[in-house]
Amino acid sequence: MSRRRSDPLRELTADERRELTRLSRSQAAPAVEVIRAKLLLAVARGDGYQTAALSVGRRSGDAVAHLVSRFNAEGLAALTPRHGGGRRPTYGPEATARIVAEAARAPTPEADGTATWSLSTLQHTLRAARDGLPRVPTYTIRRVLREAGASSQRTRTWCPTGRALRRRKAGPVVIVDPGAEPKKS
Repeated sequence: MSRRRSDPLRELTADERRELTRLSRSQAAPAVEVIRAKLLLAVARGDGYQTAALSVGRRSGDAVAHLVSRFNAEGLAALTPRHGGGRRPTYGPEATARIVAEAARAPTPEADGTATWSLSTLQHTLRAARDGLPRVPTYTIRRVLREAGASSQRTRTWCPTGRALRRRKAGPVVIVDPGAEPKKS
């Protein structure tokens, strides 16, 4: 005899059932989302939490109970995993936007002391600015610029990848590589 469920699964809407069915059959979706969709569909079918867990190769019925209560509160958003632990990012979206904006600006030799950006000159400039980041390391600057699509070029400057400035008879032209985005990820 099983215990009474303190937070049973609410009735699924037609859209939710359709999305859960699509996700449970997906070959391209992340595995954790597929398993969670299968769990919710099994519970909606009337299986117990332990039976649903065993049907997808899991052992904990308690984890299914937590998933069901989260689904009741959040809906389909409960299928995507949350932050899995570890340290939270020190620099948020505002700080990363500040780093990218500073790197996109052309340095002036008089004010910045350089004609091209390197990680250390970007670090000095960001640390010295009034609205800057007083403790930003070069590792963070490199990571933010790589995520933004820039790379260190042969000229030892940071340039956005996928675009190139070419000289033509009619004048300089910016060439865009259409395959650059798939190559980055």
